[in-house]
Amino acid sequence: MLVLPDRDAAEEVAQALVDRFGIREEPLLVRDALAGEDDAEDAQWLVVLRDEEGRFEAAELDAFAAEWEGWREEP
Repeated sequence: MLVLPDRDAAEEVAQALVDRFGIREEPLLVRDALAGEDDAEDAQWLVVLRDEEGRFEAAELDAFAAEWEGWREEP
């Protein structure tokens, strides 16, 4: 799972995952509001992707997410 600062970044990351890594299934985008916040400005976006084949290395995804000021988290 990749955590991004906003929806635009999440959408760009989802497309880049398809383009750069050739994943078959488009990642799921999920809005994750911060605890106690109702303002859309205070929402992070999650890009949920499956890696059942073990194609991605943690360091590779860390660097990839950092390009959009995001990070990787284990579910």
